[in-house]
Amino acid sequence: MTEYTTVSIPKDLADRVEETIDGTSFQSTSDLVRFLLRSIVIQHQQRGELTEAEFDEITEQLQDLGYLE
Repeated sequence: MTEYTTVSIPKDLADRVEETIDGTSFQSTSDLVRFLLRSIVIQHQQRGELTEAEFDEITEQLQDLGYLE
């Protein structure tokens, strides 16, 4: 059985995420966050270590999605 933990994000960000995922295959904010985190972890595992440029690209993508300011 999979165990879960809670991650907190600001309410205004959660509201923006809900608007962003409307009409997509993501059913919830949690679905999108799991997808993003898996993507980052997979990239890291495949390459051994993220380069500074890769980290910056991921950061920029998360900012564009409203996850980071």
